[in-house]
Amino acid sequence: MVFSPLSRDITVDVAIIGGGIAGMSVAYFLSRQGKKVAVIDDGVIGSGESGRTTAHLTYALDERYYELENLHGRDGAKLIAESHNAAIDHIESIVRKENISCDFERVDGYLFRSGEDSEEEPLNKELDTLSRIGRKEVRLVKESPAPFHTGICLHFPLQGQFHPLKYLSGLAQAIIQRGGKIFTGTHAKDFNASGITTDTNYTINAHDIVVTTNTPVNDRLQMHTKQAPYRTYVIGARIPKDSVTKALYWDTGKNMGGVANPYHYVRIQPVDETNDLLIVGGEDHKVGQAYNNAYEKIEQWTKERFPMIKNIPYRWSGHIIEPMDSTGFIGRNPLDKTVYIATGFSGNGMTHGTIAGILISDLILEKKNPWADIYDPARKSFFAVKEYFEENLNVVKQYTEWLKKGDISSTDELASGQGAVMRKKLSKVAVYRDEQGIVHEFSAVCPHLGCIIRWNPKEKTFDCPCHGSRFTNYGKVITGPSNRDLNKLV
Repeated sequence: MVFSPLSRDITVDVAIIGGGIAGMSVAYFLSRQGKKVAVIDDGVIGSGESGRTTAHLTYALDERYYELENLHGRDGAKLIAESHNAAIDHIESIVRKENISCDFERVDGYLFRSGEDSEEEPLNKELDTLSRIGRKEVRLVKESPAPFHTGICLHFPLQGQFHPLKYLSGLAQAIIQRGGKIFTGTHAKDFNASGITTDTNYTINAHDIVVTTNTPVNDRLQMHTKQAPYRTYVIGARIPKDSVTKALYWDTGKNMGGVANPYHYVRIQPVDETNDLLIVGGEDHKVGQAYNNAYEKIEQWTKERFPMIKNIPYRWSGHIIEPMDSTGFIGRNPLDKTVYIATGFSGNGMTHGTIAGILISDLILEKKNPWADIYDPARKSFFAVKEYFEENLNVVKQYTEWLKKGDISSTDELASGQGAVMRKKLSKVAVYRDEQGIVHEFSAVCPHLGCIIRWNPKEKTFDCPCHGSRFTNYGKVITGPSNRDLNKLV
């Protein structure tokens, strides 16, 4: 969805940076309450992670609830489940109220054991926790309706799915109808207590600012020590219509008792009268630290279980921000009174983003919200100390790249369409040779906090292994926390 760039100074009640589901949900809920809002995005609406989601609407989260209970207590785990379930209800209500045609429907979800997890005990443990926090509708069943043997699994009734870009288009229309403003192709360069300055030097004066850029671009350090960036990979396979029962399917990964995300997640998207799209994702890894054969692994896993596949026309990846204590950060930015953030959505961006719309709008409107404390970005995560130190030690280790040799010693080694990092005396330089043979050189130092970036051969990007900033092969910033391009040298 393309709107005009900001071309003049404006004044609104609330300025929102980021046109994904979180930013658009905040704008929608506030505009319904009569607030003057403006949304800006440096791409188009939905061009970030919301356009890359597999769009599972569920309260069955990447982290198991018995782990969430350990981290946040029984009441905290209960609030988390309630908030994600409420998010699905709100999406359904908005779809009906605004008459949004986005393929929304209720579907059941099934959590089953992976081939490497042969124990039933974690499933029973999860069921016991869900029962304690009031989710008594979840049941242990002998088999899922998947076209392969899953064995015993947890059945989550009445979850949901939709087409995220169609939904965002509907939200945009509703925001505009209520007097809201949306500007695309507009990059926020500077932030202060009174508003935003764009890279074209126009200003948005606002009482409140909401940053919904997946990972906050307004924070230099604090929030980035409390969460970690991962890449996840997805394929879209064409299958005969109705050949797979429509549902959400998740496996438990290699170790259900640990902190790993489900390794595979599956849903079915209607396409036309003869085809459905089987959407399968997984194989996550830290940004900039591993480039495994993710697509090949997912394809193999899928073909072994879904023999009806005709072909696989789509492949894409997404950027997941994992909070140390497995719960998103939504609310006032620490030490700020009028700046709000929404981040740490893990693999549940659609429900987290909707929660952000509800919670942040309530905070701005000075309404009490029962979820405020559990999602507070300033909260202390005492029971996640181990994860905190492990992730931040991992970040520290990445700075040793300053001391290492480069991937290549000369640009003569660089093939067309490929990039690398090389050493020039005391400096590290990111180099890319385009299809015409021209070499482009940039500083290999991430503008965020000085980590050395790495070439991603799968996606032809330069990725920061510290906090996850990503840049195109021509040095343009794609994903924060960096808010600036790489410094161009040649």
